[in-house]
Amino acid sequence: MLEIPFEPPVQLLHLPDCEEYGVAVYMKREDTLHPYVSGNKWRKLKYVLADAKEKNKTHLVSFGGAYSNHLLALACAANMFGCKATAFVRGEEVDNHMLRQCKTWNMQLLFVSREAYRNKQVLYDTHFANDADAYFIDEGGRGKLAAKGCEEILHEVEGFSHVVCAVGTGTTLAGMARAATHKGITAEGICVLKGAEAMDEEIAAMAGFPVKVHHQFHRGGYAKTDAQLIEFMKAFYNDNGFMLDQVYTAKMVMGVVALIKSGYYKTGDRLLLIHTGGLVGNTSF
Repeated sequence: MLEIPFEPPVQLLHLPDCEEYGVAVYMKREDTLHPYVSGNKWRKLKYVLADAKEKNKTHLVSFGGAYSNHLLALACAANMFGCKATAFVRGEEVDNHMLRQCKTWNMQLLFVSREAYRNKQVLYDTHFANDADAYFIDEGGRGKLAAKGCEEILHEVEGFSHVVCAVGTGTTLAGMARAATHKGITAEGICVLKGAEAMDEEIAAMAGFPVKVHHQFHRGGYAKTDAQLIEFMKAFYNDNGFMLDQVYTAKMVMGVVALIKSGYYKTGDRLLLIHTGGLVGNTSF
């Protein structure tokens, strides 16, 4: 259902703090795929929506927080293909630009307590067990079909020593790692969640082998920002002409810069960073 409209460009980055280390850093601009179904969201949903279509399911049900890029992407994609969409939203009822846009695309929002949100299958079964058209999509689109879509991020990629992405659910990294291993590329992730070391086992299970995840660059936890992060984003925009998002890609690039300066990456390494989109969320600040 979601065929890739074009192969996103790969852009050489200008990172002034890293020029003396002899490490070339590029970024694959997955954010250019679509303004709302952007970056890895398009990749994750591709085979999920194809599976729903094959099973004649026309009601897409998923989960996310109040600022979820996944829910925004799903609402847009469902609207594009004439499907009904419902989201369980974690926490008290709120109104923001992300959720208003979801409503514009006719997504129904069901706000649930954080305690109830922990068991997503129970929530789904309670509300939709008798809906023959309903189709379960996990939080962030995570799962084997999503990982399969993320393998295709490296479809036309060659000549790099490492590929790096931000890690939320770990699905994007797991999918890319499977593709990378066949190309002789080392896949690594920068985790944006605090205290999520246990996720390494989940990623290894999806990929089929251990994958390196750096856990020291979350800057306080998921969606936490600070003045230094915002200043880094502004400087990056001035140096490279496009934006990062504050939840995922800014922390990833900051982490990579720190790793280069620490000597983790070596002279002659060629790094490919993945821009996973999510720029709509920048309007929150």
